[in-house]
Amino acid sequence: MNDFIFNTTKTIVSQLGAATRIAEIVTPVLGSRIVFVTDAGLRRAGLLEPALASLRNAGASVEIFDEVVADPPEANVLSLVGVIREHGATGVLAIGGGSPMDVAKVAALIAGGGEQLSEVYGVDKARGPRLPLALVPTTAGTGSEVTPVAIITTGEAMKAGVVSPLLLPDIAILDAELTIGLPPAVTAATGIDAMVHAIESYASTSANNNPISQGLARQALRLLGANIREATFNGTNREARAAMLLGSLFAGQAFGNSPVAAVHALAYPIGGHFHVPHGLSNALVLAPVIRFNLPKARHIYAQIAVDAFPELATVAFDLRGEAFVDKLVELNRELKVPQGLQAVHIPREALPMMAQDAMKQTRLLVNNPRAMTYDDVLGIYEEAF
Repeated sequence: MNDFIFNTTKTIVSQLGAATRIAEIVTPVLGSRIVFVTDAGLRRAGLLEPALASLRNAGASVEIFDEVVADPPEANVLSLVGVIREHGATGVLAIGGGSPMDVAKVAALIAGGGEQLSEVYGVDKARGPRLPLALVPTTAGTGSEVTPVAIITTGEAMKAGVVSPLLLPDIAILDAELTIGLPPAVTAATGIDAMVHAIESYASTSANNNPISQGLARQALRLLGANIREATFNGTNREARAAMLLGSLFAGQAFGNSPVAAVHALAYPIGGHFHVPHGLSNALVLAPVIRFNLPKARHIYAQIAVDAFPELATVAFDLRGEAFVDKLVELNRELKVPQGLQAVHIPREALPMMAQDAMKQTRLLVNNPRAMTYDDVLGIYEEAF
């Protein structure tokens, strides 16, 4: 067994309706002057009102920052840092998908430690400290509430990661009530995103791939595989929604310690250049990347295939990897996920540029079971087209 380190969020609360009593959960850690991070859509939808009422009834001074956008740029982070400092915040609370949570993580770090944003990109570059932080996901996908990773868009299209245990929040809260209104397309794409996290973490060649991450990845796939259809097509099923949130969290814990690989590396240019949501970007290249990896990782995918798709237990072990890829393709179609890059209006002539950008994601490609060249990446994009 290899040596490893496993870090995760200190306190995890999983409870239907937890948002209605959020003050008693977070104020002992965050203090009474809180910057509340979200996006404008969630605020308009009224999802935040129970949490805001709880905080205000408890006497907290709350400043709302709802300017976070998808694929958040550096400007989002820097604006939030300014608000945190101006408010004299004692803590930061984010409710939303991966974008609000990632922005909150980095801003709490910058505001708390005084570093420049440019200084914290990369692995273990941050020194800290950061401000107290609590995260509440409204999608079952990114797992950002338990990962030491935040992704920020730099320049026009490139994405960069901040990777540090300092980004792990003090508290993560799972409240399935906050996911009830999630549209089917978003539920499907974010659910596939969580499955990608589990799959890539389990197969990762990272030196820190470890038994805890492997167990969490497999449990994540059991929960996600068993509930993603129900959550997508019967979105008011609270049990299915809660199972998806927990599966997403387990997958986040897994890849937060045994990092993801080529699916994400190839997904980033799709989102960066064409503003395709991250979960959908992953779904578009998932099957071609796994098919490419089969010569090196067939046995690894065969091990987890039955976790996501129990019916594959009847398939011979040597054939299960290919069957796993076929099942993932079938699942995408069943969930009505767009099929192919052209379905999201990506022109074929953009593929070489995307391949060049994907090759720059060395932090991720190094974890892939099979080494990739530029021609390999271009071929995968061609297959995904």
